[in-house]
Amino acid sequence: MTSPMIEGKRADSARRRERVLEALNAALRSGQDMTVSSLARTARVDRTFLYRHRDLFERVHAAATTPAEAGRTAAVSRASLKTDLANALERNARLTAHIRQLEKRLSEELGTTVWTESGLGAPADLDQLQRCITELEQQLVDERGQLDERTEELDAARAANRELTRALNHTPEGTGPPTTRRSHPRS
Repeated sequence: MTSPMIEGKRADSARRRERVLEALNAALRSGQDMTVSSLARTARVDRTFLYRHRDLFERVHAAATTPAEAGRTAAVSRASLKTDLANALERNARLTAHIRQLEKRLSEELGTTVWTESGLGAPADLDQLQRCITELEQQLVDERGQLDERTEELDAARAANRELTRALNHTPEGTGPPTTRRSHPRS
């Protein structure tokens, strides 16, 4: 049992397909220029609808390239052919890049499998532990450096405090800061 939402989507897709087929037949009868864009506009669908439905897309291209003596009265416009060629080249470039990416991933996976099965490489968990140890050792070195800097700063601050305390304790009478005596009222 299918849901009403799926059936509604299928019905909508069928209605759009019907509109595209009607627009295609009308364009063939009238001899208009045939492009994906013009057909999509006439059928009130998005161009991506035609690209997603390969059978419709192929019909549009077949109709666009049908010679005039086979029932087509108007020639295919040069601009539409250039647009279709540019789209095909772009799609080809995307597919080529995707294939390269998949081949690279496959090669890496096969290489890792062969390396592991041959016993030449260290087990994955040992390599991971070794990297972790290296990172932790580097963190320890960094932390010790920061601790040494702070210890030096603390020692310098202590020395400055001792100097100031010594200087305040050894000031001759009358040259130090004035002292004020506060009298506290007796209760």
